[in-house]
Amino acid sequence: MPWLFHLFLAAHVGAGIAALTSFWGAILTVKGGRAHRAWGRVFTTGIYAASAMALGMGSLSLVWPLAMHPQLTDETLYRGLFGWMMVYLALLTISMTRYGLMVIANKRRHDANRHWTMVALQLLVLAFAINCAGQGIWLGQPLMILVALLGFGTTLTYLRFMYRPAPAARAWLPEHLKAMVATGISAYTAFLSVGLIELFPAHAFNPVIWAIPGTVGMMLIIHYLRGLPGRRVAAE
Repeated sequence: MPWLFHLFLAAHVGAGIAALTSFWGAILTVKGGRAHRAWGRVFTTGIYAASAMALGMGSLSLVWPLAMHPQLTDETLYRGLFGWMMVYLALLTISMTRYGLMVIANKRRHDANRHWTMVALQLLVLAFAINCAGQGIWLGQPLMILVALLGFGTTLTYLRFMYRPAPAARAWLPEHLKAMVATGISAYTAFLSVGLIELFPAHAFNPVIWAIPGTVGMMLIIHYLRGLPGRRVAAE
């Protein structure tokens, strides 16, 4: 089955490159405008495709961790890192992307955000986050615990907004912004981690290095949230 893993990996990298480049097109264009929507469609398509491939790679790594990664030797450790954590991160990325799109689609029908598929997706991510944290504690891997905390934060925040009775008229806007930038953080983190595995295996799971995209992403979120009151947004 390694051939299938490499097929997934090639498609994952190709989709990831499309997402990584189009992310900045969406960031730098007028929010809600034609160009922003076009870049956003490329970004979300790339993210969904890359996440689907990550689910495939993670599933294969759960069943055959050493066959998929013959350069490694610790089956239990890498089943956790390349299996459970990869599947969890793929689901988390899908969840963030879906949420970011749905809050815009339902900006005039907030109750539609509570569709059972949206709620089920959040609960699924939460379950995998709990598993990832447990695996991280058992394996002594702080990185797995760290990324699990991200899942706790996003799912609880998203559910809180989804079940808010009557949010302000434009409350969907910062929710969309935070979710899509977080998705970009996820894409860049995945890209960085794959590169590190290939170039610097000893540092591939260094939490400090993995924190770099998150730090940049948080700076972007703070910058755009501070500018929302006076920022140009195309007609809603």
